Amino acid sequence: MILIKNIGMLATAEGNEPLRGAAQHGGVKLRRNAAVMINGDTIQAVYDNGSAPECDNVIDAGGRLVTAGLIDAHTHLIFGGWRQHEVPLKLRGASYLEILQAGGGILNTLVATRNASEDELYERAEKALAEMLDHGITTVEAKSGYGLDVENELKQLRVIRRLSAEGGFSVVPTFMAAHAVPPEFKGDPDGYIEFICTKILPKVADDELCEFVDVFCETGVFDVEQSRRMLTYGQAYGFKTKIHADEIDAIGGSVLAGEMGAVSAEHLIAIDKAGIESMARGGTIACLLPGTSLYLGKEFAPARDMIAAGVPVAVCTDFNPGSCPSNDLQLCMNLAYLKYRMTPEEVLAAVTINAACAVGRGETLGTVEPGKQADLVIWDAEDLDYLVYRMGTNKAEKVIRKGNIVK
Repeated sequence: MILIKNIGMLATAEGNEPLRGAAQHGGVKLRRNAAVMINGDTIQAVYDNGSAPECDNVIDAGGRLVTAGLIDAHTHLIFGGWRQHEVPLKLRGASYLEILQAGGGILNTLVATRNASEDELYERAEKALAEMLDHGITTVEAKSGYGLDVENELKQLRVIRRLSAEGGFSVVPTFMAAHAVPPEFKGDPDGYIEFICTKILPKVADDELCEFVDVFCETGVFDVEQSRRMLTYGQAYGFKTKIHADEIDAIGGSVLAGEMGAVSAEHLIAIDKAGIESMARGGTIACLLPGTSLYLGKEFAPARDMIAAGVPVAVCTDFNPGSCPSNDLQLCMNLAYLKYRMTPEEVLAAVTINAACAVGRGETLGTVEPGKQADLVIWDAEDLDYLVYRMGTNKAEKVIRKGNIVK
């Protein structure tokens, strides 16, 4: 048993469902002078007003803020190489799609990822995850999508499985071979979608290598019908679905997400009213990526419009070697506060319970409640306002995952 006592403020949502609308703020409770009892890897009890029982194993929070462990619900964690050489092109005005069409972008990382061994990819990802854990992130979603063929997509997904099994990290696997059209299918996106659905996806299913299927529905990549086909196949195999949508143009990806009941839609910088309404009807969570908007100098997604319409909002890093080479979710929390104009409570919900639901973990993660997994962070902060106010400094004082102190 472990007792965390002398918690100045315990900030947490409640329940297993994503918070939406006014509840994304109001559903986060701020409890003063609290304590948390941990039994093994599970939260046993939460106490108010200093009423906790005696315990031999005590962590004194010193009047600090405590929250559930952060959850990063959108990363491209498994990749070979970096793309710092593309920055001068961006500074000269080259767009994302122009770089992609010239063989850069995702296709550049494709070459590096195909050339990297499984062990090399594992070691790179393990280092990144250790950094994330140090910053209070206790669960991470990770996508494939830099192999774009049978061998290398399976290689990426095997690395994700190893990170959970051998490295002790909590990594949720997403299959995203529909990330770009590889050189072997240049000019034939329909043929590539057919190849994914009939040649790669069955092997992924046989080896139980993913929980989610994702697709990049965007101008110059995959259109709505190609994306629908990809997600329909994924659902037929029993996988839950996600969709990269409306990052550059609102071509209907967010509308499709709502129609198909996708668990989440990602990016959504260019989302329109029809997309927001469809996601609200379909119960789709918006995974917003403010670090990508900052890094690319793009607009920020209309988070306030989504919240007002009843779309649950999560905030994630989009960690990848091209459009967001940062795995700092705390920075994204600051950006959500300043650029999305979300309240501190809305931001916390976005990186805990809503993010947990976006990766299918709402019943076990994302809140500090009896029965939930004991993933908690003690922050070098006295309250939630201070946490989202500070920028560029790691404020995670102590990190607990599955009841174990990992920082």
